[in-house]
Amino acid sequence: MKRCFPPSELLIEENGAVYHLGLKPEQLADRVILVGDPNRVPKVAAFFDNCECDVSAREFRTITGSYKGKRITVVGTGIGCDNIDIVMNELDALANIDFSTREEKDSLRQLQVVRIGTCGGLQEFTPTGSVICSVKSIGFDGLLNFYAGRNDVCDLQFEKAFMQHMNWSPLLSAPYTIDADAELVERIACDDMVRGVTISCGGFFGPQGRHLRVPLAFPNQNALVESFCHDGWKITNFEMESSAVAGLSRLMGHKAVTVCLVIANRKVQSADIDYNEKMKELIATVLDRI
Repeated sequence: MKRCFPPSELLIEENGAVYHLGLKPEQLADRVILVGDPNRVPKVAAFFDNCECDVSAREFRTITGSYKGKRITVVGTGIGCDNIDIVMNELDALANIDFSTREEKDSLRQLQVVRIGTCGGLQEFTPTGSVICSVKSIGFDGLLNFYAGRNDVCDLQFEKAFMQHMNWSPLLSAPYTIDADAELVERIACDDMVRGVTISCGGFFGPQGRHLRVPLAFPNQNALVESFCHDGWKITNFEMESSAVAGLSRLMGHKAVTVCLVIANRKVQSADIDYNEKMKELIATVLDRI
């Protein structure tokens, strides 16, 4: 018997749109680009040959259109893995649940999801202006730990080595390590992006080792992160969404990867916040390769 999703679990507006994103199933393309900043949505859509819809709901904004014959949806998610939990679940519902019957569809509709973001580099080989493709993501957010099957999709040996190296505190959520889709990594990263390991943090300040007026509970965190190495992999950057994008996509049967422009390097304490032109170049690259 098919599972029927009640109104309390899947919220659908009277007009047939999913509750948070405000999207209808027919407005979703198979190729999806996620950006954190809703103001970046029209910057991506500016490359489109035409636009079908432009939907804003709460902090989310979505535009679907076509680019060189490819139908693409770009979604502004806002910041953080908590928002990604909403976005990925509602995108999957739009693709794989029949909104008229509230039942799961017979066959999986697989989405290709590429997150384009900004990040802080953690190694000397990830200077400002470089682009990092997150082959692996470590989630400090704990989101995936709330879902069944978490251990089946995560790199448990990597997690164990990382926790031992960090002397992980029981006060913190257990970190999880998830791989991006291998085929999508090859297609998007090609040979001109740094392939690395990304930590998704639960905040911009303390969780990333920044402090202004409140001292850090773990002041040695970043030094330990920068020195970690497992099977040749070093941690390359901090951001705030890649683990949830990759983890939920893997559990749902979708393909996902995150690529980020480095706008600050924490190791050498440099930053470049005037990165609009470089971001445009990255957007164009992803649109060509998705």
